[in-house]
Amino acid sequence: MNAPLLELRGLTLKAAGRTLLRDCTCGIARGELVGVIGPNGAGKSSLLKALAGLLPASKGVILLDGAPLSTFSAAERARRLAYLEQQPEACWPLAVHEIVALGLLDHGFGAQETARRIDAALQESGCAALRERRFHQLSTGERMQVHLARVLVSDTPLILADEPIAALDLWHQHHLLHTLHTRAAAGKTVIVALHDLALAARYCSRLLLFDRGELVREGPAEIVLHPDLLERCYRVRARFDPYSGALLYEANL
Repeated sequence: MNAPLLELRGLTLKAAGRTLLRDCTCGIARGELVGVIGPNGAGKSSLLKALAGLLPASKGVILLDGAPLSTFSAAERARRLAYLEQQPEACWPLAVHEIVALGLLDHGFGAQETARRIDAALQESGCAALRERRFHQLSTGERMQVHLARVLVSDTPLILADEPIAALDLWHQHHLLHTLHTRAAAGKTVIVALHDLALAARYCSRLLLFDRGELVREGPAEIVLHPDLLERCYRVRARFDPYSGALLYEANL
């Protein structure tokens, strides 16, 4: 069996006297689209920030390709992973292609290769027609398409996305997740935090369920989205129907 691209060994995160994640251990292989789920405050965003190298481990280690993530410089991390933060924003009145080009900082590509990558990322994310538009004039869904292109343009082995479909309409939600799914099918590793459990089950090959900083269960949707676990973590009695991919609620709040 091939070694996982990413390994978490006893990862514990603390900040401002609070424990954000506690003793998390798991491995994530190349070509996986992994969904990180859990209620508000479960530790999803903290995990993604730690995997991006933005939040240092208080205990344990994160291994990327067998080496501690903490040993990589910022430039080395930029060549190995791309991070789409929760509710990303850009304050400058830049053109869309200039926003996408920010994803190539520290990569050292020449002008021709940079232009090729930008055009390909715009096409893949579905916003090629927006190329010359000013970013601040775009809709919420269009902005997220552009941010997705910014993440895709560097073609890193690892893609991290924190709640990328929040506030998006149905078409944009499915388009974004389908794009990430396609990247995973091409051999990239994608980790995405999601609140929509039905979409997580539809697009992700494996789910990591967190609650109050602990990894409660990992595996395919039919195992993780168990009624007892959903009631324990979300305080809602529901069950996952693997045939329709729907989450069926069995009781009101």
